[in-house]
Parts: sequence; C-alpha cells; structure tokens
Amino acid sequence: MSGILGVAPPEGWRWIPLKYVTTFLNRGVAPNYIDEGAVRVIGQAANQDSGLDWSRTRFHSPDGKGVDLQGLLIDGDSLINSTGTGTLGRVGYFEKGPDSRPCVADGHVTISRSNQAVLDSRFQYYWLASSAFNEYALSSLVVGATNQIELNRDRLASALILLPSLVEQRRVAAFLDVETRRVDSLLDLRSRQLKAGAARRRRAVEGLYEKQRSVTRIKYLLRSKPRYGVLVPQFVDEGVPLIRIGDLASLSGRVSELRRIPEALSQQYPRTVIQVDDVLVSVVGTLGRSIVASAELIGANVNRPLAILRVAKDVAPALLSAWMSTGMFADQAAMATASDSAQPTLGMEDLGNFTIAWPRSVDEQSAAVRELQEIDEEFATLSAALERQQLLLAERRRALITAAVTGQIDVSTARGVEA
Repeated sequence: MSGILGVAPPEGWRWIPLKYVTTFLNRGVAPNYIDEGAVRVIGQAANQDSGLDWSRTRFHSPDGKGVDLQGLLIDGDSLINSTGTGTLGRVGYFEKGPDSRPCVADGHVTISRSNQAVLDSRFQYYWLASSAFNEYALSSLVVGATNQIELNRDRLASALILLPSLVEQRRVAAFLDVETRRVDSLLDLRSRQLKAGAARRRRAVEGLYEKQRSVTRIKYLLRSKPRYGVLVPQFVDEGVPLIRIGDLASLSGRVSELRRIPEALSQQYPRTVIQVDDVLVSVVGTLGRSIVASAELIGANVNRPLAILRVAKDVAPALLSAWMSTGMFADQAAMATASDSAQPTLGMEDLGNFTIAWPRSVDEQSAAVRELQEIDEEFATLSAALERQQLLLAERRRALITAAVTGQIDVSTARGVEA
C-alpha cells in the first residue's frame, strides 16, 4: 500500500489509520467567553506555526456547572485548526499553559491525542505538521466550499499515518526537536531584525517632522473634514469594493478580491468614495494604520473603522500618511481616546485638530518627500531580504520534517540528535 505519498514506505514502516493509534480525536468545546476566568481557551488564532501564542487565548466560563473540562488538554496533545480558509490544517503542540489554569481547545480546533503505547506524541505532531500530511488533508479530508470549509472528523480518523517502530519514532522526534529548534532560532532572529528595522524606519520618519518648524492642524491640510466610512456593510457578490482595516496591509493588485457592497449603499456615503491620493487611516481599534489611495482604488469605499482624509492642493499625501505611523500621532491619539472603555475610537473632530509639524514651503515639502522615499526604499530592501530568508527557512523546516517522518533520511546518521 502506497498510502499518502504515492510510494512504498521504508522497510519496517507501516501505514495505520489515525483512529487506531489515538485515544482521543475530536473537536474542542463551544466556549462561553468571558473577560477573565478559570479556564483558558485555545482557538485557531492562538495556534500559530511558531507555537501557541498565549496572548491570543481567551477565557471560558462553564455555565455555572462547575469546571466542566470537556476538551481539556493534556501534555502531548496535537491541535489541528479545522475550519475556514487560510489557517485550516495548521498544527500546534500542547505541553502546558502559561499559568495554573486548565486549558481547552475551542470547537474550531481538533484535538489528536496519541496512544503512547504505539505512537509517540512528538512524532504524531511532526507527522501532522509535515507537507505530506498537510497536502493530503487539504485535498482529501476537507468538506464544504469557499470560506465554509472544514476538516472532516471521520475522514481525519481514517487518514493514514506512516509509523516505524516506537524506538525509531522517538529517534525521529529527537532529531527534529533539535533541527527545528535551530531553524526556529534563525526565524526568530529574522523576526527581531524585521522589528528592529521597522523601529529604525519609524525613528527616521519621526526625524523628518522634527526638522520642521511650522506647526499646523491636520484639518488645515485637507479639502474637507475627515469622514468615517460605511457604518453597517451589506455584502453582495457584485457591487462597490469595500476596504477594511485588515485590507490595508496588502491592497496592491488585490482590489478584485475585496468584499463588495451594493452601489446604493455606497451612494449613501458619497464623501468616503475614494479618490486618488486620499489618505486612509484606521480610527477604531488599532489606530494609525494608513495608506495613500492609488488609482486602482478609485470608486471604492471604506467601512466605519477607517477614515478618509482628502488632502488639499499641494499637500503631499505620502507625508501625511507617514506621520500616522509616528509616536507624535500615537501620543495625540492616546489622549483623544483615553476615556474609551472598550476599543479606542478616534473622533473625526479630534483627528482634524491633531497638530503636525509641516514644511513651510512647497520646496521644503518636496525635499521631505524625497527623504521619505529614500527611507522607505531602504526599509523595503531590508524587509524583502529578511522575508525571503524567512520563507526559505520555513520551507527548509517543512522539507526536513517531511523527509524525517516519511523515512526519506536516516536520522541515526544525520546531524541533529544531541548527546
């Protein structure tokens, strides 16, 4: 039997359905979320490729029935993201929580608990995290369509896992523990270098405004008052593209992928129908994310958490947008939203009254724009190189895991096992 790989397994290795080597294989609980509680919940957002992100976990109240620990996690459980596009199939490994609270998975995460008599928990994790299994899962174990896809529990239970002896499983897992730790340390270093580069860019951008001696209010740089976008979007298949906060990071060339609202709804918000060189800025939740609208965004609209700043003639939109990333903007935004009890929401009048150091003449503004372009080009070059290295390292990690758990390399003679 060739199993998932389309090739015969190594001598002594055998294909076994997952349900025969696990003691628990099911989704987690449907949480009753509360701000703070006795039970910690791991959802798909917390289950990251880099490990469990405890800052993204939430808390569960078991409806007054005592601590109902359905879905309780124990050391060695593998966690599989099981719904939606983008994160489906991502695999994590649970050892212990960050504090004494018990942990559960939510209903969008499948818990796979190995039978330690036949399946080493770390080997199981690496198998589930391998490219071989991930590609098979996405092609054969998923049901549904578009954003409603999910990992079918019965299909997962019948999915095959390639197993050597328990001794060899532990040898493979030990090898991968060491080798992936090396790769992960390099990935972490590249992430820290990216953050350091972003901090240097921010300081350099702030320096542009520190050079300016003329202070004005944002509203005096605009043709009209800042405006919120569409309050309650209604999404349709055909209509006007709607830009949301999450779209700002990668809009170029993606307009066709944006969610759409009816033309009639967009017409109710004519002042936020985008024109070229409009500055878009986030004003709810995470404040200050900003881009300058390019020609491909003309005619689109924005939702309520974004504001449109329509710059006056001879005002460089890039210079205004860049200022939103500085500590000068952040300080004023923090003061303006200090009384917000939930998520910070920046009022349009407050935003218009923010003070900004601005070049006194068109020539000085042009010089500042050129300097900003140089700063951004330098940061873009650094970021592209570091992100490319991260991609290659992640590919190396996946390839190494796949080769080891499918017997394509002999880990007893390969570098990796620590004495």
